[in-house]
Amino acid sequence: MKPMPIVWKRFVKGGATCVRCEETSRELEAAVTKLAAALRPLGIDPVLETKELDEAAFKADTSESNRVWIAGKTIEEWLGAAVGMSRCCSVCGDSECRTLEVGGRTYETTPEEQFIKAGLMAASEMIVSASPPHKAAASCCGTTSETPPCPPTSGAAKGGCCG
Repeated sequence: MKPMPIVWKRFVKGGATCVRCEETSRELEAAVTKLAAALRPLGIDPVLETKELDEAAFKADTSESNRVWIAGKTIEEWLGAAVGMSRCCSVCGDSECRTLEVGGRTYETTPEEQFIKAGLMAASEMIVSASPPHKAAASCCGTTSETPPCPPTSGAAKGGCCG
């Protein structure tokens, strides 16, 4: 099995984290379970690693808390999302903490389906990068990298094959 690393950082103070991060944890764990089942036949194993930010690191850059990387890219890179900030609570005090903006919608807690979508995109890239390149094949349109080649046809019928 090829590992697909999923790294999640969050601020922890006195063994506790904020509600936003607690909920993200549940959503992410559920997504990893579903991704593991879906990707097992492809030989890909999503591996979740959680990292804690201490108070100094959190104060230096609050946007690092509740941040997720999948296969080396942030979730916002996979989803074409934007990172925002909104006031948090409890452990985070009055800090502005990470939000994720996807398709015109802002999430304080990233939902399971967004993690699954990003994970499937990452798996797709892993499969493509691991595949050997296709050899050129002869077709009715000449040499092409299509697999399999178009069936031989003549004249007007060729248009449906080659465009």
